[in-house]
Amino acid sequence: MAFHTQALILVLSILFVSMCKPSYGAGIAIYWGQNGGEGSLGDTCNSGNYQFVILAFLSTLGNGQTPVLNLAGPTAASSTILMSTQPQTTVIRLFYFHHQTRKRSKMASQAKALTLLLSILVVSLCKPSNGAGIAIYWGQDGGEGSLADTCASGNYQFVNVAFLSTFGNGQTPVLNLAGHCDPSAGTCTVFSNEITSCQNLGIKVLLSIGGGAGSYSLSSADDAAQVANYIWNNFLGGQSSSRPLGDAILDGVDFDIEAGSGQFWDDLARALKGFSQQVYLAAAPQCPFPDANLDTAIKTGLFDYVWVQFYNNPQCQYSGDAGNLLNAWNQWITVPNSQVFLGLPAAPEAAPSGGFIPAEELISQVLPSIQSSPNYGGVMLWSKQYDNGYSAAIKGSV
Repeated sequence: MAFHTQALILVLSILFVSMCKPSYGAGIAIYWGQNGGEGSLGDTCNSGNYQFVILAFLSTLGNGQTPVLNLAGPTAASSTILMSTQPQTTVIRLFYFHHQTRKRSKMASQAKALTLLLSILVVSLCKPSNGAGIAIYWGQDGGEGSLADTCASGNYQFVNVAFLSTFGNGQTPVLNLAGHCDPSAGTCTVFSNEITSCQNLGIKVLLSIGGGAGSYSLSSADDAAQVANYIWNNFLGGQSSSRPLGDAILDGVDFDIEAGSGQFWDDLARALKGFSQQVYLAAAPQCPFPDANLDTAIKTGLFDYVWVQFYNNPQCQYSGDAGNLLNAWNQWITVPNSQVFLGLPAAPEAAPSGGFIPAEELISQVLPSIQSSPNYGGVMLWSKQYDNGYSAAIKGSV
């Protein structure tokens, strides 16, 4: 039996390495699990810094002992230790079950436990850490409900606070949240606690810059650096005496650049990624490939999420047939290092030039064709104002 157990460990170890080993060049490996304050496994993977994550440690095994997985920290014994991914939660629960039934043959149960553990680790480490989800834009209609209620709905994994609509080229930056608040009067700071409540639910909250009707441009790389510093100090991890949304630290920045030229957005992306704290970057290009404004920036490979607007663009949107959309999708999934989202209007009136897909047609005709893409990230919706049941109807299939 000892020989069989050792053989089992060897075979599963080989399978583990072969299944998780990336097919591309060199990379960075990181040990995770020995400090409760080091952040979640999901955030570790989402940082984009690592190609290997080693879950440390299976610290007790062999010689007839009940195997024990030791993930240090104050929540190590809790089933909520890894809230962002279900497979890791399952590891803890299944080991509890094994412990309760250890009166069975020790060697047989040890072999089963090792098989189970390594199989689960293969799934949990090879599967994208945050799964597919829905991103929503919030902020452009005072009647769309609060940010806190938007997050508490359970429908979204990302919320883009829209928009920082004026910036760059010497302009004083302006946050425009429509009827929600007046940043010049300091009334938008009320959303600080709501942002934190969203983040406590595991939802990433990003500042969306640009928009379809803003006044924004970048005149140089230095201008991009100045805008990056403003965003860092007023919305991210820096410090300012006049933070429009209060003390809450947003998770990142969404580039919804629909005007001007494509110059210097890559410089802005590099500057934002250069700060000491992890800053998630998203881009919202139009579906014609490549995007006229963001192509150079997206090609840097610095964007974690690319939610493509498959609406108001007849040449690449759904119009009763998914052919044009799928052709464009197959181009967009070639962008480097990004999760790609299918951007849609949440209702017909959200996109005057078309692109709305009824929920049942999205689920039956479109999603099955794109979900096999290795960098499929989910669905983006414009916007909370128009989402009257659409996200709830599709979230189980996204």
